[in-house]
Amino acid sequence: MITITEKAAYKAKTFMAAEHKEGFGLRLYVQGGGCSGFKYGMAFEEKEVDEDSVIAMNGMKLFIDPYSAPMLNGVQIDYNDGLEGAGFAIKNPNAKSTCGCGQSFTT
Repeated sequence: MITITEKAAYKAKTFMAAEHKEGFGLRLYVQGGGCSGFKYGMAFEEKEVDEDSVIAMNGMKLFIDPYSAPMLNGVQIDYNDGLEGAGFAIKNPNAKSTCGCGQSFTT
């Protein structure tokens, strides 16, 4: 199961509203690349596609494709806003290692 914190859901909905995409969902995916082998990606999408898993939580819909799902099982999406910067943070229990930026990982 993937979770999104209330703060992250609120920020995502705020960004959606700014882009006039109210009611859209958030696609979380994994693709090859980054400095550790895989990297995370996020995008706003109007609706899921046929093979997606859909998770509804904290007023958000998360869309996960079947390729990414095993690598994202147990992930928590949070939003950090501090002195060192602001942005979404992904905590992945499946990652054996991550890079310094936190946006890429190995399994």
